[in-house]
Amino acid sequence: MKSSTAIAFSIVVVLTFLGFSEGRSVRSLGVEPHCRCIETESRRIGRHIEKFELISANSHCERLEIIATLKKSGKEVCLNPEAPWVRKLIETMFPTKPTQRHEKDASPSEQV
Repeated sequence: MKSSTAIAFSIVVVLTFLGFSEGRSVRSLGVEPHCRCIETESRRIGRHIEKFELISANSHCERLEIIATLKKSGKEVCLNPEAPWVRKLIETMFPTKPTQRHEKDASPSEQV
């Protein structure tokens, strides 16, 4: 009888916790999401890019992130969105301002 009471109590506690935690942000739970890019590259590497990904500012990161995948190695490199050649690349690939996550293959005619 005591074990069934303990099980019932445990279930109530778990359900109560789930009810209070519903709708909470990850930050409120003590987990700090962060940007994917720690450092950025400003040097021109346009011809080495196979594809790139634009990630607009969001709840996890307050800044625009541009992640390029290199042709030969497949390595991902974060590009500096303030670098003039990167801005030109973005304007060429996306004529309108990016508002969400985008991924685009970089064809030779579109590379900067």
